[in-house]
Amino acid sequence: MDQAQLEYFRALLNRKLSDLLGEADKTLEEMTSSDGQVPDPTDRASLESERSFELRIRDRERKLIKKIRKALERIDEGTYGICEECGEEIGVKRLEARPVTTLCIECKSRQEKEEKAKGL
Repeated sequence: MDQAQLEYFRALLNRKLSDLLGEADKTLEEMTSSDGQVPDPTDRASLESERSFELRIRDRERKLIKKIRKALERIDEGTYGICEECGEEIGVKRLEARPVTTLCIECKSRQEKEEKAKGL
């Protein structure tokens, strides 16, 4: 992978990271600024359900943030775009679709088949 492509992916990952961190900050502000004093039990249940859903989304985003940071580390180390299993280059189209991936399409397909066979 050439330097221009690496910089493209670095910018893409940094932009996504910034967006996710901004959303996390916004959620934190919203949850801490609301007093939570809802007298109606139905409204309170609805509010709690919305908060639970929001927290599940943020948890998924937290995991994605970790993957983005690791991908940025791989760019710095010079290992970005190299499959962790077979050592071959990961296709640019795959990286564009999933910039945090660590496996080429062949290895990922094999992994998914093995997981399916094991019932995971």
